[in-house]
Amino acid sequence: MTEEHERESMEFDVVVVGGGPAGLAAAIRLMQLDGNLSVVVVEKGSEIGAHILSGNVFEPTGLDELIPDWREKGAPVKTACAGDRVHYLTGETGAVPVPGPFLPRPMHNRGNYIISLGALCQWLAAQGEALGVNVFPGFAASEVLYDDEGRVKGVATSDMGVARDGTRKDSYTPGYELLGKYTIFAEGVRGNLSEEVMRRFDLRRNADPQHYGIGIKEVWEIDPGRHEEGLVVHTTGWPLDSRTEGGGFLYHAANNKVYLGLIIALNYRNPHLSTFDEFQRWKTHPKIRCYLEGGKRVAYGARAVNKGGLQSLPKLAFPGGLLTGCGAGFLNGVKIKGAHTAIKTGMLAAESIHKAVSSGDEGQSELGDFEDSVRASWVYRELYRGRNFGPALHKFGSFWGAAFTFLDQNVFFGKLPFTWRNPEPDHESLLKASEAKPIDYPKPDGVITFDLLSSVFLSSTNHEEDQPSHLKLKDASIPVAHNLPEFDEPAQRYCPAGVYEVVEEGGGQVFRINATNCVHCKTCDIKDPKQNIVWTVPEGGGGPNYANM
Repeated sequence: MTEEHERESMEFDVVVVGGGPAGLAAAIRLMQLDGNLSVVVVEKGSEIGAHILSGNVFEPTGLDELIPDWREKGAPVKTACAGDRVHYLTGETGAVPVPGPFLPRPMHNRGNYIISLGALCQWLAAQGEALGVNVFPGFAASEVLYDDEGRVKGVATSDMGVARDGTRKDSYTPGYELLGKYTIFAEGVRGNLSEEVMRRFDLRRNADPQHYGIGIKEVWEIDPGRHEEGLVVHTTGWPLDSRTEGGGFLYHAANNKVYLGLIIALNYRNPHLSTFDEFQRWKTHPKIRCYLEGGKRVAYGARAVNKGGLQSLPKLAFPGGLLTGCGAGFLNGVKIKGAHTAIKTGMLAAESIHKAVSSGDEGQSELGDFEDSVRASWVYRELYRGRNFGPALHKFGSFWGAAFTFLDQNVFFGKLPFTWRNPEPDHESLLKASEAKPIDYPKPDGVITFDLLSSVFLSSTNHEEDQPSHLKLKDASIPVAHNLPEFDEPAQRYCPAGVYEVVEEGGGQVFRINATNCVHCKTCDIKDPKQNIVWTVPEGGGGPNYANM
């Protein structure tokens, strides 16, 4: 009996892949439109929110539309933004404040909230379940299923209980086939199944490459005397050089907590750059350190963010399914926000599917009206106004790119008569190691800055050790034969979880993959210069277990 035949199948009207804001909004909206629909949300994290990591300053626009009485229903959206401070860091100690009138208009946060996006997703899941949504956490969608005509008919979850050598352990359980008339892919940034359908149906043929950053975040509990609930702090400049895009954030949440992090664009050029160490170094600046002294770090994590914007959006509809949220690339870069657009695109996907299914469609149509509804929405208008933000930073660097953005957003309101493109993929940006300046990072002090492994420990990452590695190499020789001499194997430094290392073994150098450390940030899948590392899902439930990140 084949492995495929061993699987049990479950049929639904709609299958939603991913329990983030886009997927949960889609499921809720479907049930609001027709409570008789059967809808399932499958989520690879051990629970809803376990793999959710975001800043997060939350704009409630999408939530207002999805659940207008969210305040009365107790949504964990409580801490209103009380003010913005922006600093241009000129060096290890220097800083220039950026006055409010000089900020791009979309960066102002009046009316927004400092939240845990993971906690909001848990609340959204409960709202969905109350409406009849089937929520399946701990099940990793590992395979797209197609019918005989090549349309998507659902997904299969990963088998459980497979040993590292591929044999079946006593605990072996085959995955499930989740079949639907339509499948919504809402996996978040660089979802592996979303990427598969983009390739299979050539959805990126008219789009720029997607561009990405890596966001590294910590949660601290700080001295109450240093806490300013609702304060939003952003930085640009140091420790990144003028040609490396990125910036820091520090948000004062409730209960003396601060969420802080550094986002580094993954088109950086110096292969010696360590994303983790740049973040640790950033915390030592007086404008950041002043809040942390006397405090305690309580959580750590990392996640890629998309930043390509409008020019990088793929075609969204394909036979049997739709792409939504950050998996498609709907983050608004100039706002530094994507949860509100994820919620809205999830809602629009639901409305398109409901319209088709209620008219008797059994999943045979390609839902082009979804593309039309996105174009007619405020999501598209936002992305259009901010379309030149990312290309400007790439073209001019952080300082002059920011100056252009001020003019573009505050003087011309995003209506300049041109659209810049950025056709170079992030993985092609690296200089050779011999052409780039080495970076000497200070050792962690254990007070403000920390080592990598103790940080990964705080992410509560857990994988079943005796399972096949979910990090695959297309060619096992490339890391040592090519990437090491050319780029000093940058995977050792771009990964913020210590997954990759080059070690001496048997008289030679060996590329080692510590897959159990993986926090599912997807940086390796994006930045490897030969595109040799392929990120796939581990057993369901594996990975980080973020607590209110």
